[in-house]
Amino acid sequence: MIESKVLSPALGVEFTGVTDPLDDSFVHRCAEALKWRGVLLVRGLHLDDERQLAFSRRLGEVVALNGQEIFPISINPEKSRTAKYLKGAFFWHLDGTTDDVPVKATTLTAREVAMTGGGTDFASTYAAYEALPEKDRERYASLRVVHSFEAAQRLVNPDPGEQELAAWRTQRTHEVSLVWRRRDGRRSLVTGATADHVVGMDPGDSRALLEELLDWTTQERFRHTHDWAVGDLVVWDNTGILHRALPYDENSQRLLHRTTVVGDEAFA
Repeated sequence: MIESKVLSPALGVEFTGVTDPLDDSFVHRCAEALKWRGVLLVRGLHLDDERQLAFSRRLGEVVALNGQEIFPISINPEKSRTAKYLKGAFFWHLDGTTDDVPVKATTLTAREVAMTGGGTDFASTYAAYEALPEKDRERYASLRVVHSFEAAQRLVNPDPGEQELAAWRTQRTHEVSLVWRRRDGRRSLVTGATADHVVGMDPGDSRALLEELLDWTTQERFRHTHDWAVGDLVVWDNTGILHRALPYDENSQRLLHRTTVVGDEAFA
């Protein structure tokens, strides 16, 4: 029998007793968990790539990057060609903030884990919005924020050379509402490492506001930390859950396999 328990008051569900992740009733429970709890965990499921893809496709269309549906996550250059840029994952972020429609969900399966560090933090931007004082809801309601790849990469390398900076700036920027008015009536916050500046605001005031908001959103009461073990499956709602990797050694064997599910709700 499949049983579940919450991971923290603000977010997350852990399922136990899962023998067939493709079972219709389990997939339905996963979809509900993603909508209302944001993160789901099944420990020791040991999905291979084929089964991880099959499960992901039950949640929606899988993104293929350069024809690749399974994406290796590692900061070890021997394991990942994008290891350099993945260091940006050590900072709180949502994926796809520079796209019109962000990815809906992400799945990760642990193939190898770090000896020390390498966990993943999650924070609910739904819960953070719901807990905002009314004066702050009014303050943020009409603000718009420009998101950029450059903003996230400057956290990794604050003093880039001209060539690197030019490469960052080939990536598109995107202006979105700070408060995302969701089609189901809920509200979430669009923030994180890619948040470059608040439109029309003094740069210093803009940076102070964005840092204040991120500190609010990532309070411990809105968070959960997952410590990986080989075989774990974690899935999260990328549209409402900030995430970040916790530091680990670059030469670590840590390797996660990721799929991403195509989004179906544009930023508003």
